[in-house]
Amino acid sequence: MNLNADNATAPVVMVVDDSVDSIRMVSDALEAEGLTVLVALEGRQALTIGQTLTPDLVLMDALMPQMDGFETCRRLKALPGLTDTPVIFMTGLSDTEHVVMGLNAGGVDYVTKPIDTTALLARMRVHLANARMARSARAALDSTGQKLFACDLRGETLWATPAVQQRLPAADQPAGERFRESLAGWLQRLPQPGHSLPLTLGDQELAIEFLALVDRREYLLRLHEPQRPDAASEALRQRFELTGRESEVLLWIANGKTNREIGQILDMSPRTVNKHLEQVFRKLGVENRTSAAATAIKCLGSL
Repeated sequence: MNLNADNATAPVVMVVDDSVDSIRMVSDALEAEGLTVLVALEGRQALTIGQTLTPDLVLMDALMPQMDGFETCRRLKALPGLTDTPVIFMTGLSDTEHVVMGLNAGGVDYVTKPIDTTALLARMRVHLANARMARSARAALDSTGQKLFACDLRGETLWATPAVQQRLPAADQPAGERFRESLAGWLQRLPQPGHSLPLTLGDQELAIEFLALVDRREYLLRLHEPQRPDAASEALRQRFELTGRESEVLLWIANGKTNREIGQILDMSPRTVNKHLEQVFRKLGVENRTSAAATAIKCLGSL
């Protein structure tokens, strides 16, 4: 079962294990399959390799001194080039707690020691094929100008097209931590599809648009240049025959803001915001803020 049968370039696999005997056994089996093998004897060495080379798959020992496999996996997945790289844990621990720890750290699978190389190679074939398809799909999205990424409810990036990876702050930097916190706080308010979160990243003014929730855990998002509030507000005013204030309130409703937040932005009381909303609902022919936001988003999307 040659894992390299369908590829002109041999897949690169990084094996991370503090046991030389275990590495030798696994490496021999992988090289016999035509794979290129990178070796790391501990977590920090794996991180150093990951900063300069991009393996197609990682085999990770769960228990290692100094930095265990779970922490090593989390840090590897935070590197932009390794976001989509599948990590398979190798462990003598088969209890549910450690399996869950591996999956929560970013792993896609696990095998128990002593390693059955036949079963390991079969699992690797599946995960390498899945990773290739995912990379191809995201590269296709990026080539058409689609700046998409996904994260979990904590704001942790799960995957991103290359164009997005270039613009998001590094996960292990203060800016990356602030970005995660802003994103998590916004997602916990349950934005509706089409709602946007304006952000300043360094000297960049950007906006994150919520597209959909996939499998109840993956928030699909789009990165784009924010519309100028004055231009967007004017478009809404003309389209729905609103007053200037009504169009401003509707614009911020479409961006997922609460009445209190809109009041702070526009320097008015939440009660005044609500009175404007009553007129907006009447002019749009809708009954609630969700419908009003959807109508506004559809209008702005056609600009």
